[in-house]
Amino acid sequence: MLAPRSQPPRRPVTARPGLYGITTAAQLAGMSVQALRLYERKGRLEPDRTQGGTRRYSDADINRLRRISELITEGINLTGIAPVLGLEADNAGLRTRNAAEHHQRRPPSLQHRTPRTPPAEGHRIKEMNFGSFR
Repeated sequence: MLAPRSQPPRRPVTARPGLYGITTAAQLAGMSVQALRLYERKGRLEPDRTQGGTRRYSDADINRLRRISELITEGINLTGIAPVLGLEADNAGLRTRNAAEHHQRRPPSLQHRTPRTPPAEGHRIKEMNFGSFR
């Protein structure tokens, strides 16, 4: 029995529509047109389509293709890429939600300010000599 095919995360409705044809998208992503068709067939990519059925790739699609290429270079096969991309998308969503919730909890007088970042690990704060206190 075949395992159910995992579906790529759906693009938000507000995402920018596809701009590039398949040849241009392949060139921008640094891969072949056949690779783009394969990734679509395997469910790793879902480009927009015109009314006539022509694939149209967005900037987000190009970025996803580049990420797929990086993962393949790292030795992950197409089956393993789906959960990696899904987890990365989930993580990005959680970070966005966390940042929004953190911003809402700040007092209104501080909401326009960006939080201070702690010093980098290994960074030493200069000790000050205040002399002797007798």
